[in-house]
Amino acid sequence: MTTTAQLIAVTIDCAEPKRLAEFYAAVLGYEVQYAEDSYAGIGDGTTSIYFQQNTDRRPAAWPGPDKQFHLDVRVPDLDKAVQDYLELGATKPDFQPGEGGWVVLADPEGHLFCVCPPRN
Repeated sequence: MTTTAQLIAVTIDCAEPKRLAEFYAAVLGYEVQYAEDSYAGIGDGTTSIYFQQNTDRRPAAWPGPDKQFHLDVRVPDLDKAVQDYLELGATKPDFQPGEGGWVVLADPEGHLFCVCPPRN
């Protein structure tokens, strides 16, 4: 039998870890737990997201084959959340796939994330 692992964190490469930690802390309601120029982390006591400096990273074109991951977040009011996140520095790509009711945004460094409406 394969050993089962517990996921404790996700680490995202970025140019400005402190800036991206502050962005996602605001989006997710997490606390900034650690922040310096080359590394930062946020969490809610159970799940953590870390941001590691990689100044050579370039955002993948969207749509395109180079995207490696994206985060999905569920919100109580889709339109309000999208507006809030745009005000925090996100951008909304022209290409919006599907009829699923979600909105694709890019964080201030170009990582994509989907903002999903509440479940019915």
